[in-house]
Amino acid sequence: MSSFHDVSFPLPLAFGANGGPIRQTEIITLANGHEQRNTAQANSRRRYDAGVGVKSLEDMQTLIAFFEARRGQLHGFRFRDPMDHKVDGEIGTGDGLTAEFQLSKAYADVAGSWQRNITKPKAGTLIIKLGTTLTAAFNVDNTTGKIVFNTPPVSGVVISAAFEFDVPVRFDTDQLMTSLESFGAGGTVHVPLIEIKINA
Repeated sequence: MSSFHDVSFPLPLAFGANGGPIRQTEIITLANGHEQRNTAQANSRRRYDAGVGVKSLEDMQTLIAFFEARRGQLHGFRFRDPMDHKVDGEIGTGDGLTAEFQLSKAYADVAGSWQRNITKPKAGTLIIKLGTTLTAAFNVDNTTGKIVFNTPPVSGVVISAAFEFDVPVRFDTDQLMTSLESFGAGGTVHVPLIEIKINA
């Protein structure tokens, strides 16, 4: 049975990874040349290639050990996106009744916005403010990204959070193609990773 292992992909390998969010958009061109565009999914999904970070035989051995411990695609794990792993912004507004909130990150400009739920905050990095006041009167679940205040925040108070986070991913292959000739000869290793959606 598949599961999620709460362990991190080796950080030195993650630093060299490339990738990012994927959106699925259905585009229909009408007879008059106009387009109709619809999104097939409400949320984006991230895909990475971590093979760029494999620079030596030692790196490859580390990767193989991690791959085998996850049994290929079977078990998920944490991955640090080198380009997008920090949050500092609003996550909600108090109503005097609600004590539980989901950590999230907003992506916005003047024309639109999207709120991304964050389910894998990094332990020990979370700072919460109610308005402008720091508070420690809460508990956080670092496996779901949910925070529960000891007392529901008062109505109208802005709740903000600053923290680091990981992306829940799995290997997107059941085979690692390795070669000694790759090292020192400009070769690359392909290590595809894909985001998995964790129930928040």
